[in-house]
Amino acid sequence: MAESRIALTNRGNNPPLADWVATRLDDSTTAVEAVRVAEEVPIAIVYNARPYVVLMGTPLDLEDLAVGFSLTEGVVPAASGVGRIDVVRATHGIELQIEIASDDAARLDSRSRAMTARTGCGLCGIETIAEAMRLPAALSHTLDVERVALWRAAAQLPARQALNVETNTVHAAGWANALGFLEVVREDVGRHNALDKVLGALARTGLTASDGFIVVTSRASYEMVQKAAVCGVELLAAVSRPTGLAIRVAVETGVTLVGLLRDRTAYVYTGHNRIT
Repeated sequence: MAESRIALTNRGNNPPLADWVATRLDDSTTAVEAVRVAEEVPIAIVYNARPYVVLMGTPLDLEDLAVGFSLTEGVVPAASGVGRIDVVRATHGIELQIEIASDDAARLDSRSRAMTARTGCGLCGIETIAEAMRLPAALSHTLDVERVALWRAAAQLPARQALNVETNTVHAAGWANALGFLEVVREDVGRHNALDKVLGALARTGLTASDGFIVVTSRASYEMVQKAAVCGVELLAAVSRPTGLAIRVAVETGVTLVGLLRDRTAYVYTGHNRIT
């Protein structure tokens, strides 16, 4: 069987890509081909030596994930609340050992810990509907973009997806400045993880999230809108459609929500006044 010919490179180091042998079929032929696949590993988030949640994600840009997750899940109020980050790798997965202030750690005691999520995590450690629907204060209007900026960001994103070029598997999120030029792009098998990585990268590099907008290759779920709003992002553009709840959350938080951003077309569902 072709599957018996797998060759994983540096498996113990948790590489983001793996080599596999697959059988390609078409109407009349069968052929064995070497292919590349995106890896997916358990990533345990550990705060002050206490396990919090396990994500399934791509083992890449993990420090960005640690900061972005901590911000968007309300674990810390600002990036400065994240202290030391240790990435501990093993053959079975990865631990992100994160230091936070004792006051922030105490708040986590009211949340469930050590839960296993599927690919990505939009409701990590959440036990009640009220917690799940926590909304930040409505955003002010400081950003205006021309529609050509949306086209530009969407056009640039595919070439910046190095993992997806190899595997055609992973999601991407990117932050573009107001002119639509992408400055930060991150990838992951989980769409929430990709967004958290971008927001974490912005916080770590000192870029102001509200100075630009986010574009994602996935659908726009309400968690994606929520995470963007927490970090002050006024515009979220997705290549797929949003859900009805995502639209309602965008209205409540003042986020401009764009969907079906493809080629030079898009639908603006909320916050039309930011598109000039």
